[in-house]
Amino acid sequence: MLSFVTSKDEQTLAIEVEGKVTKDDLKKFDNVVFEKFRNDEKFNVYAVIGDIDGPTAGAMFEELAVDAKRWSQYNKLAVVSEKDWLDKVSGAIDKLPGVQAEHFPIDQMEAAWDWIKER
Repeated sequence: MLSFVTSKDEQTLAIEVEGKVTKDDLKKFDNVVFEKFRNDEKFNVYAVIGDIDGPTAGAMFEELAVDAKRWSQYNKLAVVSEKDWLDKVSGAIDKLPGVQAEHFPIDQMEAAWDWIKER
């Protein structure tokens, strides 16, 4: 499940992810992005990721569609989690053009906010 939480920065969507992410979760994410940033404004994502299950097949296709459509809008992605494999994913994303990504342990939530708010 993907849920939105209070953001500390107007250019940043703050989310928490727990359990299974569904196609509906990703559609909701895309709708919120469109409402706040339309189709051309850059934005950041601050994601706190807990225990997650594999996404549903529909969610995987929806995620690919959302990412492809919004890729030019992503600026920074801060991933806060104790999951070591997410550090590798963040490192891979950081190598893609136009997006900065960093992984932070759960005890460094404020450092993640500080990094994401750096212009």
